[in-house]
Amino acid sequence: MATYVYETIPAKPGGKSTRFEVRQSMTEPALTKHPETGEPVRRVISGGFGIMGRGAKATQPSGGCGSGACGCC
Repeated sequence: MATYVYETIPAKPGGKSTRFEVRQSMTEPALTKHPETGEPVRRVISGGFGIMGRGAKATQPSGGCGSGACGCC
């Protein structure tokens, strides 16, 4: 099971959206409505790039930045 972040789609331009998390199987389709309120929602795509591990070499993206400007070296 994965945890996905969703946000409500405001009815009016400039309206405030609300974010929430849902545990779903990766094979389940994305939600289109909030499970409690029925408001329309969209899945929030976020994340980073890298490998978790110990030491600087394990956390560098493949190929590295080369110059150290990214703060990984």
